[in-house]
Amino acid sequence: MASVFELCPGRKIGGEHPCFIIAEIGQNHQGDIETAKKMIQVAKDAGADCAKFQKSELEHKFNKRALERPYNSKNSWGKTYGEHKRHLEFSHEQYRELQRFAADVGIFFTASGMDEMAVEFLHEINVPFFKVGSGDTNNFPYLEKTAKKGRPMVVSSGMQSMETMRRVYRTVKEHNPNFAILQCTSAYPLEPEDVNLRVITEYQKEFPDIPIGYSGHESGISISVAAVALGAKVLERHITLDKTWKGSDHEASLEPSELAELVRSVRLVEKALGSGIKQMLASEKACHDKLGKSVVAKVRIPKGSVLTLDMLAVKVAEPMGFPAEDIFQLVGKKVKEDIDEDESITSELVDNHGKKAKC
Repeated sequence: MASVFELCPGRKIGGEHPCFIIAEIGQNHQGDIETAKKMIQVAKDAGADCAKFQKSELEHKFNKRALERPYNSKNSWGKTYGEHKRHLEFSHEQYRELQRFAADVGIFFTASGMDEMAVEFLHEINVPFFKVGSGDTNNFPYLEKTAKKGRPMVVSSGMQSMETMRRVYRTVKEHNPNFAILQCTSAYPLEPEDVNLRVITEYQKEFPDIPIGYSGHESGISISVAAVALGAKVLERHITLDKTWKGSDHEASLEPSELAELVRSVRLVEKALGSGIKQMLASEKACHDKLGKSVVAKVRIPKGSVLTLDMLAVKVAEPMGFPAEDIFQLVGKKVKEDIDEDESITSELVDNHGKKAKC
């Protein structure tokens, strides 16, 4: 049984709790804090549970050569990769400002700590949980230090093998019981044939005591809704205000109307999943009363006769008699009254029959 724990204050995940929906803003804000605030508001308006960013301390995430290399991509915000990343990176004070804005709006706020120093900062500002991006999932010193902070964790698994994920599970579990693992494929946009949703069920078997979720980079919402139907308890999707904006993540992101439809569809599917108990429901009674079949006399049956199968038939009958599934149990029973052909077989007509008719 997957564990249930509080991912954010007052919001539990796992078990029968609703799927926790993360709107991943990442760096789709284009380096503009007002755009970032608009995106937080979009996430809230759509019904997402959390607005999430990506925080890096660039000199700790990249080495000098990586920051200094020329970056001539159509998505570039600078001549070098370092200039590009600095344009998109908010300061500590800007993060605090965004955190305050999210609190005012009424949505949970966190970020992926993209290096150990970023995790230290996020811990300092008291985010409710740490998100581990796929790029750090096999970074075991990072994982161990993050787990030891004691905050709940959500760990993506893009680019990893099952054996690596077993090791991730053991590493985090040793220090922190409150974490979830997300199936993820690190391709932008993600083609359906590479989604591999069945990994969700494999994770559920491998790690039955933690919630399993899904982080998607595909187009549209159908695959993400299917992930929830498979039991995903955390769902993360990138969002954007405009898919045509500069940046590699925008094409794989959801625009506001799509995010709102995703949330509606997930909540609808959660209702439809039900309890798993198969029984006739109250909503089916009208149909049962109109179309439910019961046992009738196929021929005239005199008082004292012992019932045989060739005396009985199943029809929609008035009044309703013994339900159709009781027909074999009636065989060998003695009738107490004359029963006309086509008459319903009811409990008062049969001697010593333990099961009452559904009348």
